[in-house]
Amino acid sequence: MAERVYPSAKPAQAAANGGANPSFPATKAQLYSNARPAYRPQPRHRRRGRCCSCCLWTTVAILVLLLLAGVAGVIFYVIYRPQRPSFAVTSLKLSYLNLTSSSPQLDSKFDLTVTARNPNKKLVYTYDPIGISITSGDADIGDGVIPAFVHGKKNTTVLRAAITSSRRPIDASAASDLRANMKSKAGLPLKVRLDTKVKAKVGSLKTPRIGVRVSCEGIRVTPPTGKTAATASTSKAKCKVDVRVKIWKWTF
Repeated sequence: MAERVYPSAKPAQAAANGGANPSFPATKAQLYSNARPAYRPQPRHRRRGRCCSCCLWTTVAILVLLLLAGVAGVIFYVIYRPQRPSFAVTSLKLSYLNLTSSSPQLDSKFDLTVTARNPNKKLVYTYDPIGISITSGDADIGDGVIPAFVHGKKNTTVLRAAITSSRRPIDASAASDLRANMKSKAGLPLKVRLDTKVKAKVGSLKTPRIGVRVSCEGIRVTPPTGKTAATASTSKAKCKVDVRVKIWKWTF
């Protein structure tokens, strides 16, 4: 008796699945088919939040430091009442002032006396050497130096210096103006400038050195005609003290 052969169910299942067996492993076409959703990276907000938080705390710290510095400054001012020192040109004598005609060159000699006053009861000023220059218009007609000194509390110090120039070249335009002013009946207008650095001391506390410039105007002198030195008129002289702060390449 013959045996019956029953067909397998696998072909029917294959036909139901599209008539073909799916390959394994999956091919690239199947992996990157349109049916697969595209990868979209999610934005990262955590790092940005950290940066904003750091900037915020840095700003707060700077503001707190500025506030503390301001409070300390107010307390220092209330306790010590600091005042700027004052300067005055009390005497200026011109021994000679010679200006050559061709290729202008200048020879001069001045004797300068400056009075410095420290009005503070608790502050002591320490000055570096003080550079001196005397000008008339655009012409620099003499330079000198006052040695370093310590300016005590409620103290008045008299400073003296000899200011000279020898064979100093002068610009033709400046020489022309200088020659005209030397002949003027009103006298030769002069400006005295002092440049130095100073630090203040209160007890054991010392401040950093800062630049100071003293500018004195309103001085006139008639050049001497003989060997006797001419005394300049300083009754209308006014001196202004400016603090000069240098930040990198700029001076304010």
